[in-house]
Amino acid sequence: MTPAILPGIDYDYLEETLLQLLAIPSPVGLTDAAVRYTAHRFAALGIPYELTRRGAIRATLRGRESKPARAVVAHLDTLGAMVRELKSNGKLAIAPIGHWSARFAEGSRLTIFTDDGHLRGTCLPLKTSGHAFGGEVDTQPVGWEHVEVRVDAPASTRADLEAAGINVGDWIAFDPQPEIQPNGYINSLYLDDKAAVAALLTACKAVRDHGLPLPVDVHPLLTITEEVGSGSSAALHGDIAEMVSLDISIAAPGQNTSEHSATICMQDMSGPFDYHLSHKLISLAKEHGIAHRRDVFKYYRSDSAAAVEAGNDIRTALIGFGADASHGRERTHRDALEALTRLVLAYMMSEPVAARDCTTLGSLEGFTEQLRPEDMVLPSSPLPEPGEFLSLEGDEESQCGHDQL
Repeated sequence: MTPAILPGIDYDYLEETLLQLLAIPSPVGLTDAAVRYTAHRFAALGIPYELTRRGAIRATLRGRESKPARAVVAHLDTLGAMVRELKSNGKLAIAPIGHWSARFAEGSRLTIFTDDGHLRGTCLPLKTSGHAFGGEVDTQPVGWEHVEVRVDAPASTRADLEAAGINVGDWIAFDPQPEIQPNGYINSLYLDDKAAVAALLTACKAVRDHGLPLPVDVHPLLTITEEVGSGSSAALHGDIAEMVSLDISIAAPGQNTSEHSATICMQDMSGPFDYHLSHKLISLAKEHGIAHRRDVFKYYRSDSAAAVEAGNDIRTALIGFGADASHGRERTHRDALEALTRLVLAYMMSEPVAARDCTTLGSLEGFTEQLRPEDMVLPSSPLPEPGEFLSLEGDEESQCGHDQL
């Protein structure tokens, strides 16, 4: 079958959406503004959506059939920090939100969101001035116990911090500092996962702009707690049989990911992804000439793991945009975002993995296949009969002859 021709994507829309998302602080637990923005984005495209109690978004692109439905998920939440202690020196001790290294927080400008407003500040190591501490600045440990926040307010005591309206438990968002280069490179905090959200919205826009027919219902999902592990566990419903997570992919030594392509992850620390769905995505990338790499991630979890662990019997896969320095000063390239968007669009336009997946339980009819009988034949060499090359009588005669010497 000749694959459907993919229409062009609106990259200007993708870039605009990414920058607008980066302008909205959304560490886990402080995501309402990002949810509202994304809901308005769906509404502007004429795509209906629903919200869960806490704010995960489930939109709907209607297809020819309602089952087996599929979901494409990205997350709106990001890393961040929380005030852990108001220190006697007028600084703030902080705890990370999500898993990331304090070395990337050091030197960063940030916003502290208080009960009544916000304050600005800087995250610094405990020993900051080279003129005061000399070489100790370079030898101090790295970690969240070894940084503090200097607040841009008159504060030299705990009482000063309290007077400024700061409390333990206040959220902190670090400045993303986005920079888009003319050669296509994009640097920023929180490309994970706002770049994937922008790619998903751009794919949805292409469906709407070109009136593309979809074989089955597609549910774009936007989750709000992926960085702390729960993610898509509450945003699914029983009609969804396939779920593809969109997330950052890891370009690093020992990995196969590139900043200039999409990545199809075959396994992360939660285990292998669905064989058939992953290979379907590989086939789609090949058919449409989409730059892609396969990879395996060692220290990685995604919304797919949360969905399965919540008891959903669905096929899951993970695709992403190649990026350097994940959970740090992240960098990707326009090539990777375009490749990811095109792969999402190709997936939305493709037939489901298996028609039988429209029901949760069924017979063997229509069930998928992986290995062919000829793939299971093990090469072997027959063992000779021991009697053909062993003569016990000869051994006894030889032993007797030896004893007589």
